[in-house]
Amino acid sequence: MEHMQLEELLDPSRALKLQEIEEHAKQYLANPERAVNGVITIPVVVHVVYNTTAENVSDAQIQSQITVLNEDFRRLNADASNTPSLFASVAADAEIQFCLASVDPSGNPTNGITRTPTSVTAFSTNDNVKFNSSGGKNAWPAGSYLNLWVCDISGGILGYAQFPGGAAATDGVVIDYAYFGTIGTATAPFNLGRTATHEVGHWLNLRHIWGDGNCSVDDFVSDTPTAGAPNYTGAPCTFPGPNSCNSGAGDQPDMFQNYMDYSDDGCMNLYTQGQKTRMRALFDTGGARASLLTSNGCGTVSPPTCSDGIQNGDETGVDCGGSSCPACVCTNASPVTLTLVLDNYPSETTWNIKNSGGTTVASGGPYSTAGATVTVPTTLAAGNYTFTINDSYGDGIC
Repeated sequence: MEHMQLEELLDPSRALKLQEIEEHAKQYLANPERAVNGVITIPVVVHVVYNTTAENVSDAQIQSQITVLNEDFRRLNADASNTPSLFASVAADAEIQFCLASVDPSGNPTNGITRTPTSVTAFSTNDNVKFNSSGGKNAWPAGSYLNLWVCDISGGILGYAQFPGGAAATDGVVIDYAYFGTIGTATAPFNLGRTATHEVGHWLNLRHIWGDGNCSVDDFVSDTPTAGAPNYTGAPCTFPGPNSCNSGAGDQPDMFQNYMDYSDDGCMNLYTQGQKTRMRALFDTGGARASLLTSNGCGTVSPPTCSDGIQNGDETGVDCGGSSCPACVCTNASPVTLTLVLDNYPSETTWNIKNSGGTTVASGGPYSTAGATVTVPTTLAAGNYTFTINDSYGDGIC
């Protein structure tokens, strides 16, 4: 919310745009026949911007965060059973899911992850991490992707988000690398991926449950009890907790279990039906996030083809440009067919394919039949790979 206030300060028209989005949400709520049906899938690109090795979080840590988002927004989280019975009736499957992008803005295959080394030791909330020119990484088109930056954020801030309707170049969510996902650098008590769940909630137009004010300020959701301030509830997550806005008989305690409070990750476990409706209003016709419904970010593309000849160390008949093959990115589990046309000295030829960690995942040779065509089918998991072919005599394949 502090970041939204900064946006309004820098752009006087921002408050008006937020008001328009609020009016759209009210109309959506008042007209149930306009309900957006079915599960909404949002393509995600994760921009890792790192100054140290630790900040360069692994693919596995990134996937752990995507898994948490899917569990939390679909109410498939293992701790859903911890929701108090008082609130269980309003707990919701938001019917929103997330996938790492498989198609980049140019229509090329991708694993949905960019990695950018930077000289910046820590970023603030001024959005510098979102621009190449300031040591960060430019956003992918906001109408087609959720941009999620991972970096070192100064000042003890876990993360921040841009509410709908802001500038496309800065649209998205920023999470500190120490509070991202559930493995690797994830640090207790914020090591269950709920910082991203919270911030993506803001990106989908959810306010803090206390409305960022006192008991007279609302979060625009009727089934989250009014709260007067944030709760910083930690283990053992004792219920009931505070009732900061007690209005007498029948009043409910603060819903510190809600993802839009400030409790520790282990105490959070629900979104409500009202929050679900508010988020899904963005995907209604004319809604601020409606374009994501037609994004091809998690679609399919034809697998890349690379065909080169090599003679005396020089490429011949180059089919993929330049003096060396560009990286061919595998998405999901990609079938790969390697075809080798051997020369007159096949016993000198060997090859291998290594993943980004340097582990050999496929290899072959030497061979025995001169001039033979060797076809090797294999399947590679999503990621980047290096193909190396060797001639033991050192005179090339000719």
